Amino acid sequence: MKLCRMPDGKPEIFHTIQGEGRNTGLPSVFIRASLCNLHCLWCDTDYTWNWNDTSFSHVKDAEPGYQKYRREEMIIDLKISEILEFVRDFNCPSFVFTGGEPLLQQKAWIELMLSLKQRLGATHFEIETNGTLMPGPEFLEQIDQINVSPKLSNSEVAVDLRYKPDVLADLAKTGKADFKFVIGPDSEDFAEVQRIVEEAAIPPDQVFLMPKAISVSELEQNQSAVARLAQQSGYRYSDRLHLRLFGAKRGV
Repeated sequence: MKLCRMPDGKPEIFHTIQGEGRNTGLPSVFIRASLCNLHCLWCDTDYTWNWNDTSFSHVKDAEPGYQKYRREEMIIDLKISEILEFVRDFNCPSFVFTGGEPLLQQKAWIELMLSLKQRLGATHFEIETNGTLMPGPEFLEQIDQINVSPKLSNSEVAVDLRYKPDVLADLAKTGKADFKFVIGPDSEDFAEVQRIVEEAAIPPDQVFLMPKAISVSELEQNQSAVARLAQQSGYRYSDRLHLRLFGAKRGV
């Protein structure tokens, strides 16, 4: 499995708490996959896709010293048995599979979930996905929670790449999916969310609005307006608790 490599050479596997969505506050082991099929302008895990032979843009381009990444430095290949050894000492039955876009490696996640269930017994598995890929029946049988984050126009990704209404509708029908929309305080983002929810027939109680932010100061600037939009629409509000607790850091 292709996972993200930390600066110390280890895979990005860490014990923390879930900071977003329905299970906010739940102690969990995060496993971050490399590779993504999108290239969002504001992505906070650009080291999963912004390779030095691509022409993608990112908000950090204007920052002094920012450079695109070398694939071979950012990716570590691990066998399932090696991942099992890595998570053994965390003594935690809840796992969050994130990325990048983890569903690009669906077969490996199925193998990992089956192996973890065999080793730990009772487990809880979540996956964070951008809603462009539909998991197969074997994956759906094993996964407990699907956290879908459809990308809006503010990502500056072409609509035909980022928006798959049939996939979103099918995910909603699984009964395992929540839909988290990262929005700014302006009405254009919110109007786009409402169009997607209607077109994909997503139940409102499965919709979460989360402020667009890559820093605590930006979160605090946007949170009240986004919370009001959630309150007025009947959607749910999602904080970015991990950002408040740890800042914009990796492996926490």
